[in-house]
Amino acid sequence: MVGTETTRRSDLLSLTAMVLVVIAACGAAWFGWSWYSAAHDSSLSYSRVRDTVLRAGEQGVQNMNTLDYRNVNEGLSRWEQSSTGALNQELVAGTSTFMVQVQQARTISTAKILDGAVKELDEHAGQATVVVAVQITLVTPDGKSTIKENRMLAQLTRTPSGWKLSALGSPPVGG
Repeated sequence: MVGTETTRRSDLLSLTAMVLVVIAACGAAWFGWSWYSAAHDSSLSYSRVRDTVLRAGEQGVQNMNTLDYRNVNEGLSRWEQSSTGALNQELVAGTSTFMVQVQQARTISTAKILDGAVKELDEHAGQATVVVAVQITLVTPDGKSTIKENRMLAQLTRTPSGWKLSALGSPPVGG
């Protein structure tokens, strides 16, 4: 009798162990599939593109609102690197005029991004619209500073070297 009871107990333990192994394997398979699905979800890819667009838009707006008369070439170079299309052509064509104006005015403008949001994103067409709140500090030759807060509407276009500003302006106010 003792041998039969020991055999039953051993069989019960073996059965319990097999059930637990099957449950663990099913759980591992479920969690593995869930992880794989989440990692390859198209919405994850879209959110990464959205974040990239927002960072590029904010950086572009900051670059376009920062210019120091003591380093005009560097500032205008950042403008050109941040832009594409007609905006870039306009900036390149006006470089010498901008340079003279800024050096004569002897001003320093510094931009700080307060907030931003992607308003539209067409990943397939490579087009996006970003709204950015920016604080601009302007220091005049006499050392006085003025601080302005603006909202800017930036159109971005995907280029081989990343997302760049293709238009920049103020968003419409009101209805």
